[in-house]
Amino acid sequence: MKVTFRKDQRLGITIPVLQQEWENYSPDAQEAILLEWEAVRGIIPDRIKEIEGYIDTMQMQLNTEENFQVSCDLNDKIADLASVINDLWLWFRYNGASISKPHN
Repeated sequence: MKVTFRKDQRLGITIPVLQQEWENYSPDAQEAILLEWEAVRGIIPDRIKEIEGYIDTMQMQLNTEENFQVSCDLNDKIADLASVINDLWLWFRYNGASISKPHN
């Protein structure tokens, strides 16, 4: 059985989808999965930095916004992006020992 990595549109990265329990994969399969996962993990800090840039831009808009509804919308967008950053950090912390229990 094979592990697929599917694109998570919200996070902007691919995440592993295990077809069986981690322990049931052969050592070679586990190594291949971990190699691919390490490549994904390597882009997470850049993705976080990109999202932080969006948040900074929205916060600058929020500082000068006088329309209450627009301010509320900006705050909602900032909160959503902050949630994405939090989830990306959770995924970043996954390593070989924890990939068997991915965050959903």
